Amino acid sequence: MKHYLSAIIVLISTTIHAQKMKSKMNEIKPPVAKIVPKKLEKHGHVRVDNYYWLNERENPEVIDYLNKENEYYQKSTAHTKQFQEELFLEMKGRIKEDDTSVPYFYNGYWYITRFETGKDYPIHTRKKGSLEAKEEILFDCNEMAKGQSYFNLSGINISEDNKWAAFGVDLVSRRQYTIQIKNLETGEILPVKIENTTGGSTWASDNKTLFYTRKDAQTLRSDKIYKHKVGTNPENDQLIFHEKDDTFYTFVYKEKSKKYLVIGSTSTLTSEYQILEANNPDGQFRIFQPRVRGVEYSISHYGDSFYIVTNKDKATNFKLMKTPETATSSDQWTDLIPHRKDVLLEGIEIFKEYLVIEERTNGLHKIQIRPWNGKGDYYLPFDIETYTAYTTTNVDFDTEILRYAYQSMATPSSVIDFNMRTKEKTVLKEQAVLGGKFDKNNYAEERIWATAQDGTKVPISIVYKKGMKKDGKNPFLLYAYGSYGSSMDPYFSSTRLSLLDRGFIYGIAHIRGGEDLGRDWYENGKLLKKKNTFTDFIDCSKFVIAEKYTSAAHLYAEGGSAGGLLMGAIVNMAPELYHGVIAQVPFVDVVTTMLDDTIPLTTGEYDEWGNPNDKKYYEYMLSYSPYDQVTEQVYPNMYVSTGLHDSQVQYWEPAKWVAKLRVLKKGNNQLFLDTNMDAGHGGASGRFEALKELAKEFTFLFDLEKITK
Repeated sequence: MKHYLSAIIVLISTTIHAQKMKSKMNEIKPPVAKIVPKKLEKHGHVRVDNYYWLNERENPEVIDYLNKENEYYQKSTAHTKQFQEELFLEMKGRIKEDDTSVPYFYNGYWYITRFETGKDYPIHTRKKGSLEAKEEILFDCNEMAKGQSYFNLSGINISEDNKWAAFGVDLVSRRQYTIQIKNLETGEILPVKIENTTGGSTWASDNKTLFYTRKDAQTLRSDKIYKHKVGTNPENDQLIFHEKDDTFYTFVYKEKSKKYLVIGSTSTLTSEYQILEANNPDGQFRIFQPRVRGVEYSISHYGDSFYIVTNKDKATNFKLMKTPETATSSDQWTDLIPHRKDVLLEGIEIFKEYLVIEERTNGLHKIQIRPWNGKGDYYLPFDIETYTAYTTTNVDFDTEILRYAYQSMATPSSVIDFNMRTKEKTVLKEQAVLGGKFDKNNYAEERIWATAQDGTKVPISIVYKKGMKKDGKNPFLLYAYGSYGSSMDPYFSSTRLSLLDRGFIYGIAHIRGGEDLGRDWYENGKLLKKKNTFTDFIDCSKFVIAEKYTSAAHLYAEGGSAGGLLMGAIVNMAPELYHGVIAQVPFVDVVTTMLDDTIPLTTGEYDEWGNPNDKKYYEYMLSYSPYDQVTEQVYPNMYVSTGLHDSQVQYWEPAKWVAKLRVLKKGNNQLFLDTNMDAGHGGASGRFEALKELAKEFTFLFDLEKITK
């Protein structure tokens, strides 16, 4: 009787506690954004945007709304705070804090980047002649970042005499860099500051002339190339080239051979390059090949010739051509590697004795070695189907060593030096996974194929802890991007182990819109075929459910930026398939953004999404634009993140989307908007600060799965 009464008391106590918790949750009310209807008319069609006002970044009401959304998120997830901290420490504990990059040799120096224990930012160093030489600190980013809520150093560029280092700094996270110049002999940073640049630059061979790229202050399009002379006022810098076509962006670099400076202009579909001898910086750049709409090419100099990777002559998957450096027309280009229907040519590396070719077949990376003497072409051997391999830092022209990286979903990343003559390989470094528990043999990886609604086979790379049963009960996080021809290759992540070790399956859906299976894979997921991207992901989701890897009660989806657009589309089209969705900096207000050519990057995107000033593109975009297609229905649990200073996807897109979802969504599923008020598109700048953002995402998933530790 005593035990019975005790049980009754415990039951009553538990019930009261549950009721109190439920009551407390009900007290946490999400903010409601005010409605200010704005009519937007195009092609005789009228849209009413109730939240257009949220694009007023300087409006205190906007900041107040974002802060209230943050407060709602913080209060609603307060019970996960300790778990977030534990996850942060767990993920941080796998990372080697006092880490060092693999040194590379360039122009008489070994260059090394290292991290120190307890510090967030890298230290860039070099050693003259030998790795045993005294270390010279070029930039200690920990010192440079002091007092800053955001810091990013980019584009370190050393002059040929090793005296000067140009570098770019961004303190806001809008990718607007200030270029400065450091005297490496004295340690002095010159007082000159060149504002609103891409951060990148290149030195001419005279060691005093610096070419760099400026951005349009409003659209942030890189549109002007300038020339700066050390010791002069940047206000007097000479404008060398102005890219006036607002669908193009421009950049400048030096060929690996060091003979030529190159100005590039590219859009989604078209390329054009200009060249100038690096020892004649005051000369005139000359067009290598005038732009022809739809023709893409890139150039590499070697000996007395240029090598061109191009889609010229309808070479959809690209081919390699060669031309004398004195050539004046593409009529003088000749095929070296012809177009192949089933092989995508991704790029080349040129060495004194070897040509290295990076290509992709059936979605898998291949690296081919071709001696210039024509004797014995061969491929590097790779054994599995869920790997990524690519060439890395190969700045030395006169060497027989190829440096490449290799990883798989269960194998940490390795940096390998491969002797192209002897075929011997040396693993210089394998990513360390600390904590003492990791063994790659404890995990299984597969490549599986889903069938899309039009019959296309779509690959999915998955990884999970061995012992997984296909009973439909496994939590499954499916990730994808699917735009711009960007291939989402299988890769290793030490942070992902926090998911796998708690029973999650992790998958990457290689959907159309990327270039995973060749150029046609991209062409069939853009413009008026963009919906293939979304339906591919939905069909991959249905496949893993049908095969009992998981079920709709345990399936989660994740994507960022254009992948956030994907998330917005699938929750409108098939919300019933997902228990939860993570949308990072999502591009969800497609029509309004693409109609506003003052927003950064818009005009350069027309060849990706279409120009909505053309009615057929307007109507097609409108039919999938996540913000425009929000309806009254039950949506999955959703965690949406953004950055106030994002220059790629403006913060107001996810803010408007969440505001509209709050009004129209049915049911009680969670909806969170988490805005980083200090950061932009890439999130927090410190390497460990980024883990805190990841811990938020993971606890969102774990909370839904009732995983508490």
